[in-house]
Amino acid sequence: MQEGAKRTTLPSGLRIVTEAIPGTRSASLGVWVGIGSRDETPNMSGASHFLEHLLFKGTHKRTALQISAEIEAVGGETNAFTTKEYTCYYARVLDADLPLAVDVLVDAVADSILEPSDVETERAVILEEIAMHEDEPGDEVHDIFTEAIFGDHPLGRLISGTEESITPMTRNQINGFYRRRYTPPQIVVAAAGNLEHNTVVRLVRKALAGTPLDGPVAAPADPRTGSKRIRHQKPHTVVRNRDTEQAHVVLGGIGIGRSDERRFALGVLNNVLGGGMSSRLFQEIREKRGLAYSVYSYASQYADAGVFGVYAGCAPGKIEEVLDLARTELARVAADGLTAEEIARGKGMVKGAYVLGLEDSGSRMSRLAKSELLYGDLMSVDELLGRVDAVTKEEVDAIAAELLAQPMSLAAVGPFDEASFPRG
Repeated sequence: MQEGAKRTTLPSGLRIVTEAIPGTRSASLGVWVGIGSRDETPNMSGASHFLEHLLFKGTHKRTALQISAEIEAVGGETNAFTTKEYTCYYARVLDADLPLAVDVLVDAVADSILEPSDVETERAVILEEIAMHEDEPGDEVHDIFTEAIFGDHPLGRLISGTEESITPMTRNQINGFYRRRYTPPQIVVAAAGNLEHNTVVRLVRKALAGTPLDGPVAAPADPRTGSKRIRHQKPHTVVRNRDTEQAHVVLGGIGIGRSDERRFALGVLNNVLGGGMSSRLFQEIREKRGLAYSVYSYASQYADAGVFGVYAGCAPGKIEEVLDLARTELARVAADGLTAEEIARGKGMVKGAYVLGLEDSGSRMSRLAKSELLYGDLMSVDELLGRVDAVTKEEVDAIAAELLAQPMSLAAVGPFDEASFPRG
């Protein structure tokens, strides 16, 4: 682990990782659970997200109001989010209030009651959230694209679930998911800020005492690897007809998993291709021609799979020209690679994002937790920067040739149908 970071594994398999940041007056705490939407069966789709809502609704010690009021009374904030592979519950407080944050957050995650009335209240909230998401085509198009790549595999499903899966889901089903999946070996408690590691360990032990997570002796869960190669859909086009003023498209295909050693080369490639205002796609499509307000490329990586895509939002009448330009640029990079100057700029962008993204206790806490949960170790910042510096032109060009020349899927949201995109 990097200097300043420490790890303790409790007998139950629950891990505690901290990083002391001298000179700060804040502390960030997160309870990270290695369970997400890909761990759900089709009829339980959305259970992780449903549970995320419910764990703030009351425990044997606190009501929902007390959970929020105790943190807000000291000027702190608390929230949560669910992804396809993990769920995080977090708080940010003054350093002196870290003991309170540990007690409240661990209590919520370990000992929630899941009252039937709260289940019904949050069901209504989540159904509204799903409906609202469908009214945000710029977000919806990414979900459609992911589904186009992974199909009915759990990675292709919505994190929120659907109206069809959320509506019939019972309190007993959610509680069963909670108690089967939220076990100490799957949990990492991470904290960063003005703190002392042994004090945090002591606080967590105290908060866990007597709860269902005060479990028997067990080994921590290994980082998720995936059981087999994930089957992908054949490249195709998916269109959602919406009467929108702006069209939204994502063009792309399969990428690489997060443990793939080529991820550093892909980071460099992604930044040069569509990662900023100096990127090729931004310059060609927005700066030179003014065809789109927003255009960028991105790579999403999971334990055993990934996607690479290009997003653009533009007037519906300009969509064909935008897609032609994007395809032309992807083909050019796949065939010719990047210049040495571009690779140097891409490395600088990756390194800058790494370092500047660690300016506060919240981002430090997240990096700690993700490293432990997803990789099983924490690479130091110097090691990370060294890995980026070591990327060669040959490595970038090779990953470009593999990912950018593949047949691609297209997801589109706007006032058109499949016939509008004959090239698919």
